[in-house]
Amino acid sequence: MRDPRMNELAELLVNHSTSLKKGEHVLIEAFDIPEAMTLALIEAIRNAGGHPHVALRSNLIMRGLIDGAEDDQLTTWAAHDLARMKSMDAYIGIRGSDNVSEMSSVPGDSVQAHGKHYGKPVHHAERVNNTKWCVLRWPSSSMAQLAQMSTPEFEDFYFNVCTLDYGKMLTAAEALAVRMSKVDQVHIQGPGDTDLRFSIKDIPVIPCCGDKNIPDGETFTAPVKDSVEGTIHYNTPTIYNGMSFENIRLKFAKGKIIECSCDGGDNAALEKIFDTDPGARYVGEFAIGFNPHILEPMKDILFDEKIAGSFHFTPGQAYDEASNGNSSDIHWDLVCIQRPDYGGGTISFDGEVIRKDGRFIVSDLEPLNPENLV
Repeated sequence: MRDPRMNELAELLVNHSTSLKKGEHVLIEAFDIPEAMTLALIEAIRNAGGHPHVALRSNLIMRGLIDGAEDDQLTTWAAHDLARMKSMDAYIGIRGSDNVSEMSSVPGDSVQAHGKHYGKPVHHAERVNNTKWCVLRWPSSSMAQLAQMSTPEFEDFYFNVCTLDYGKMLTAAEALAVRMSKVDQVHIQGPGDTDLRFSIKDIPVIPCCGDKNIPDGETFTAPVKDSVEGTIHYNTPTIYNGMSFENIRLKFAKGKIIECSCDGGDNAALEKIFDTDPGARYVGEFAIGFNPHILEPMKDILFDEKIAGSFHFTPGQAYDEASNGNSSDIHWDLVCIQRPDYGGGTISFDGEVIRKDGRFIVSDLEPLNPENLV
């Protein structure tokens, strides 16, 4: 018997996240998830009058395909999948994994080639810009371990996080978007030696409340490309292509990363990531997170970037809908938590502190505090 929470999640993805209309075509890309969830999505799409299409993926097979792939293989693969993506109105990607480090043995050059020749044209250029899309993880024992929970406990957490009232969240988040759209200078102070200044003047601001990611809960924009000055200390652990890093520190001058280091992880590998291309040393996104159910990092960015009381400051590619002109083959969401249990901190807009120690302290943004979203 199918878990009824699968049906609830499928309905949310079809009717809220992608707002499917009659006659629209939807690609379901299912990575190592139960067949029952894929079937729940097919049924929900049909009930909405849409046309479901399915690509079943295996992370183990994907590792084999990417490891050692030559450019000709990747461009041919991309051409076929790009043609299919262009015929889709919507995309739902659900990504399970029995091993979050599955890609760790793949050489960096192969990962970068896949990103350049496949990921960029199929997903970053076409899917992101020309479909109604939503991507999410699927709960697994591996994820439960990262979250330091039992598997049943993590499944309960997952469905609570993924099926909360995103309509209520959107109403609250729109106030933050309105305020940010009027801001020039942002000043962030926080744990360690974080002291960062940059401008977001005239960059679009996008509230995200269940339409692109599940779980969701952020509002994002981008810094003016050459405006970033100062230092940031990210106090959450992160995984990049299977490699784990902790306590990453970046120093900026005229928008560019001029120094990088980490306490946990390979500093040479970190440097190499930021040498992927010229845009990898500039920031493509600044976002404030506020999902009330997500409080602790678990090395899964679709969860960690939404942590209540956090922000993320992302080296690499900017999103077209909030672009500062930066282009890169990477987009690495690195997270800093500013709640008191993580060292506190402030975010100021044009000299006014709007969030302190992870809580919004101005009246128009108070609805985004956790007790008002649960």
